Amino acid sequence: MTITGIISAIVIGAIIGALARLILPGKQDIPIWLTIVVGVVAAFVGTFLARALGVPTQTDGIDWLELLVQLVVAVIAVAAVVAFGRRRSGLRSGTRS
Repeated sequence: MTITGIISAIVIGAIIGALARLILPGKQDIPIWLTIVVGVVAAFVGTFLARALGVPTQTDGIDWLELLVQLVVAVIAVAAVVAFGRRRSGLRSGTRS
């Protein structure tokens, strides 16, 4: 992977992570850096899943189906991180004790 590929993965991951937070209802109490990390990981996992499902990932334009798979993975990942954080910190129904 080239430096350009790494930078584009970080940028796309940040966008996908932010979109995932926008799609999820309610407030997510996770820092922006964690959103970016989750987005980057979701981008890589989403690309892997898209290829495994037979979605073409090497096209001349924007790979919309691949981006959709990445976004679905990111939404699931952000929801899991938020749920894990709430459970770990003892939060109930979005309020702090």
